[in-house]
Amino acid sequence: MATKGFIRVSTLDQDTEKNKLDILQFTNTHRLGNVEFIEEHCSGRINYKERKLGALLDSMQTGDVLIVPELSRIARSITQILEVIKVTKDKGITLYSLKENFDNTDNSITATVTSTIFALVAQIERELISLRTREALHARKVAGIKLGRPQGKGKSKLDEHREDIMKLIELKVPKTMIAKQYNTSVGNLYNFINK
Repeated sequence: MATKGFIRVSTLDQDTEKNKLDILQFTNTHRLGNVEFIEEHCSGRINYKERKLGALLDSMQTGDVLIVPELSRIARSITQILEVIKVTKDKGITLYSLKENFDNTDNSITATVTSTIFALVAQIERELISLRTREALHARKVAGIKLGRPQGKGKSKLDEHREDIMKLIELKVPKTMIAKQYNTSVGNLYNFINK
């Protein structure tokens, strides 16, 4: 039996450490042995068969275990999420999704309906967030507020916090915490530090 932890994030800036920790704790609690992590940095809109997830599912055998942080990490569409659940069931792979407390070994109609509802809610939530973001950006543009990064080479929204950021780095505060405090991505913080 092989245990795989699958983590998909949309950008390189997104931190996967919490997801890894959650999967490790679950694996230890359920005595599933050593877990091998497969990370993928891409949009969930790309068909899972064309991503690392497709290759992973092809390579897995009956009795293997696949753990994901949440169903929406599998794909963005309900159809693909349900297809992956079916593929794992058909191949005899146990699929666990931690956020929803879901596993595909429950054959009841309740489990099927529950997984469908979770996938549907996740898709609706993503679409609403996208809609609100577009509306907010449009409102700011109409109000004459410039969007995007400050103009000019080398300028950053972190410039005004330079001294504080450098003190936090000297104190060995984790970069993820610093980025969160100054409302920026970890990647952007690294770029700022490197400059």
